[in-house]
Amino acid sequence: MILERAFKQGETLRMETELDMDAELRVARDYQQQVAGDDAEQKNERKAMKELGLARARELGWPNTYVFTKALGEMMLARELGGVVPAVIVRPSIITSIHKEPLPGWMEGTRTIDAILIGYAKQSLSCFLADLQLTMDVIPGDMVVNAMMAATVAHASAPGGHKEESPTVYHATSSLRNPAPYAVLYRTGIRYFCDHPRVGKDGRPVRTRKVHFFGTVAAFTAYMLLRYRLPLELLRLLSLLSGGLLFSRLYADLDRKYRFVMHLVDLYGPFALFKGIFDDANMERLRMAMPVADRLEFNFDPNTIDWDDYFYKIHIPGVMKYVLK
Repeated sequence: MILERAFKQGETLRMETELDMDAELRVARDYQQQVAGDDAEQKNERKAMKELGLARARELGWPNTYVFTKALGEMMLARELGGVVPAVIVRPSIITSIHKEPLPGWMEGTRTIDAILIGYAKQSLSCFLADLQLTMDVIPGDMVVNAMMAATVAHASAPGGHKEESPTVYHATSSLRNPAPYAVLYRTGIRYFCDHPRVGKDGRPVRTRKVHFFGTVAAFTAYMLLRYRLPLELLRLLSLLSGGLLFSRLYADLDRKYRFVMHLVDLYGPFALFKGIFDDANMERLRMAMPVADRLEFNFDPNTIDWDDYFYKIHIPGVMKYVLK
C-alpha cells in the first residue's frame, strides 16, 4: 500500500542512501558539459544524458528517470513553496483516454498499456511482458483534470489563509476502490478486434490471434533468447561467412529491433509487474467534502467506471481513431 504522503527532503526509495537535490543538479550539469559537442554529436549527448539519468535513478531506488525526476520535482516544490503559498500534489496513475468530457475516447500520444493494443491491432505482437492477474492502475484523463480542479479549489480557499508546511498529496488512482486487472484490457481487445476486424493492405480482414503473456522478466528473456537471439547470431555468422551486404544489413536491422524490445522490457518491466496498491483516502475525503451536484459535475470517482464497458466502447475505439488514425 503506497500512502498519500509527500517525500521528505533527501528521502530515497533505497533506505541506505540519501538524496542531495543540488548535488544531483551539479552532477547533471557537469556531465553535460563533458559530453557536449557540435550538432553532429547531439544524438550521442542525449544518449549519454539518458544513461546518466537512468543510472542515478536506479542507484537511489527508482526504476527509471521519469519517476525519479517526478520525485525530485515534488521535493523541490515542497522546499520552495511549502509554508509560503498553498500547494498540492496530485499523482495520477496511468492516464487513459477521456471517459466523458469533452470528447470520449480522445487522447494524445501512446500510453504504456496502449503498446499492447497497437501491437495487437497491427498483429505484430506475438508475446508481451505482463501478468494478466495483476492490477493495471489506470484513470481516465478527464477524471484527473476534475480531481486537480477540486484540489485547487479546496486548498486555495482554505479558511484563515492557512499555509501548509508540506503539500497535501492526492492519488488519482483506481487500484484500491475499483481495480482493473490486465486481463480486462486483453479480453476487451480480443472482443473488439473480433467484432471490428482491421483490414490489411491487401484489402482482407486481419485475423485476430491470441498473444502469449509472460509473468516474469526471466521467462520473457529466456523466450526472446531462444526464439530470436540465437537465430540472430546464426544470421550474423552467415553474414560473416558469406561476406555479403544483404545478410549484414538484415542482421543489423533485426538486431536493432531486438535490442529496442529488450530495452523497453528493461524500462517498463517494473511497471508491468508492479504489485502495489495506491491509497486514495485523501482523494476520497476531498470528494465527499464536495456538494453532491459538484461531485456529479466534476466526477473523479473510479467506482463509477465499468472497466469492460469503458475499454470496449471508449478507450480502444479512441486508440484506433486518435492514435493509429
